[in-house]
Amino acid sequence: MKTHFIAIGGSAMHNLAIALKDKGYHVTGSDDAIFEPSKSRLEKKGILPGEMGWFPEKITSDIDAVILGMHAHQDNPELAKAKELGLKIYSYPEFLYEQSKNKTRVVIAGSHGKTTITSMILHVLNFHQKEVDFMVGAQLEGFDCMVKLSEDHDFMVLEGDEYLSSPIDLRSKFLLYQPNIALLSGIAWDHINVFKTFDDYVEQFRKFVASITAGGVLVYNEEDAEVVKVVENAENYFRKIPYKTPEYEIVNGKVHLKTEMGDVPLSVFGAHNLLNLEGARHICHTLGIMDEDFYEAIMSFKGASKRLERVEREDNGTLYKDFAHAPSKVKAAVKAFCEQFKNEKKYGFLELHTYSSLNPVFLEQYDHAMDGLDEAIVFYSEDALKIKRMEPISPELIKEKFKNENLKVFTNAEELHAYWNTLDKTEGVYLMMSSGNFGGLDLMK
Repeated sequence: MKTHFIAIGGSAMHNLAIALKDKGYHVTGSDDAIFEPSKSRLEKKGILPGEMGWFPEKITSDIDAVILGMHAHQDNPELAKAKELGLKIYSYPEFLYEQSKNKTRVVIAGSHGKTTITSMILHVLNFHQKEVDFMVGAQLEGFDCMVKLSEDHDFMVLEGDEYLSSPIDLRSKFLLYQPNIALLSGIAWDHINVFKTFDDYVEQFRKFVASITAGGVLVYNEEDAEVVKVVENAENYFRKIPYKTPEYEIVNGKVHLKTEMGDVPLSVFGAHNLLNLEGARHICHTLGIMDEDFYEAIMSFKGASKRLERVEREDNGTLYKDFAHAPSKVKAAVKAFCEQFKNEKKYGFLELHTYSSLNPVFLEQYDHAMDGLDEAIVFYSEDALKIKRMEPISPELIKEKFKNENLKVFTNAEELHAYWNTLDKTEGVYLMMSSGNFGGLDLMK
């Protein structure tokens, strides 16, 4: 099968391209910019574009599938050529469905926790040498690629994202998967640039639950009121399995899960991660993994990439990085960090740089998000606001919205880096929350 990727360099797109190459497909692609690690990974597989840019002449009538990434625009010249030739154009999730429509599809959705839950499930299955197809949004230990596609596996585990499918398909990605087994971890307003109201955002999850196949299964977080509301109001027929935070205790800085089989020591921490773990356990149970086998495997799970991930520093200082940027994720990460390091001086850094997080209306959602930290620091770039053509935001407004008068606010990367360099990283513990890089800050030094 001959496939062409428009915007091949994205974190999700390049993994799918590699997976198809490994499956034996003929793969080509284009992009106007490709960064690491996508660049070297595509190059290693021999599918890195020879030059950057869009080339309509690459689009020929013998292409079986054009896969369109979100990074491309509606007026992309390669897209125009594909339409002109009448080629089949897929969004990323639409193509994944095509690859899995004859399999049992397991879709993990929710505003927060979906990457970690998907990662936990895959870790357990891999530990017990149970092979499945999958797509997950983070690099996992023991896995070479974030996408696996085959002809012979019976199951496909998919991380279900509520963001848009492609520039020409404005449906939420997870609405295309039609799950047989689903999980809903939580609902907290995100992507305000697309979903203008909270109800508009919740509507995507209503549609997701409605898309579960007849007689399917939904595992859901019963501690989230919005999730419960969506589940209770669903009109389609499926089996409902609720889950909640399991009992645990922290002994000598290590989390121990309390189970009927005794205490299970874990390598992850935080109540939200234990809630994620419980959801993963229920999904694994539907896939034939008994609790004893689940606990045996989960003890060695060290976390998904950039989800409360320990950074090995040269000075052995205690520093964790977390992908958290949405309010619910920030609150969960801070709470977990404060619980884990009760007796240490705790520094928390948060970078605001998404459209949602820099929107004055949405900033209300961050109230008390940094509470419990001894030193709370928020960074956003005034230059980034200009690039995004957004109105300036004052540090005073940030403090007001966070309801934290002691918040330190930096709007200039150089000033942030200067402050960072004054801190002795061997004193106290550090939590770095961002989907960016704090203006190029080196967390290793």
